[in-house]
Amino acid sequence: MVRKIGILTKEKSGAARKTPAKKPRKSRKIAAAKKPARRRKKSIENLPLSIGHPPPPGQGKRGERGYLAYLLRQAQAATRLRMERALAALGVTPPQFIVLTMLKAYPGLSGADVARVALLTPQTVGVIIRNLERDGAIKKTRHPVHGRVLQWTVTRRGGTLLDKCRRHAKALDRRLAAGLSAKAQTTVRRWLSKIATDLQQEG
Repeated sequence: MVRKIGILTKEKSGAARKTPAKKPRKSRKIAAAKKPARRRKKSIENLPLSIGHPPPPGQGKRGERGYLAYLLRQAQAATRLRMERALAALGVTPPQFIVLTMLKAYPGLSGADVARVALLTPQTVGVIIRNLERDGAIKKTRHPVHGRVLQWTVTRRGGTLLDKCRRHAKALDRRLAAGLSAKAQTTVRRWLSKIATDLQQEG
C-alpha cells in the first residue's frame, strides 16, 4: 500500500515537473509584416527625398543649382510637349511646323538646307517633306542652274495651315516671355543665339 502510494506520488511529482512545450519563435520577417500599417507608412514617409523620388523642375539640380546645358534641355522638352499638344488638333507635329516655318521664311531651300536650319536629320526631313507634299502644303521646283537639286516652297494651302500653327506658337511665346521686360527678352534672345553661334563655330 505504501509502495503504491509512493509510486503515485512519484508519478504526480514527475508530471508536475514537466515544462510546457516551447512555442516556435516567429521570424523577424513575419513580425515585421505584422507591424501596424500606420507605423509602416510613417517610416516610408521619413525616407530621404533622393531615394527614388527626384525633385520636381525648379528644385535642386533641376533648378537654379543645375547645369545650364541640362536646364536648356529641360526647358526645351517642356516647350516641345506643350507645342505638341497645341498642334495636335491641327494634325501637325512640331518638326512639321518648323519645316513649314523655315520654308516660308527662306523659300527655295533644298532638303539638306531644311535639315540644317530645322535642326533635324536629313532622314527625318525627307519623311516630313514627303508628307507635306502629299498633303499639298509644299511643292518642289528644280534649281534653275543645278537641275538635279530640288527646291521647296510653301503653297497657299501650306500658308493657311502655317498661319493656324503660328497662333499656337505665338501664344506659347507669350507664355514663355511672361514676367520678362522687353529688355530682358532681348537679352535672352541674344544669349541663346550667341550660344548656338559660338559653339557651332568652335566645331
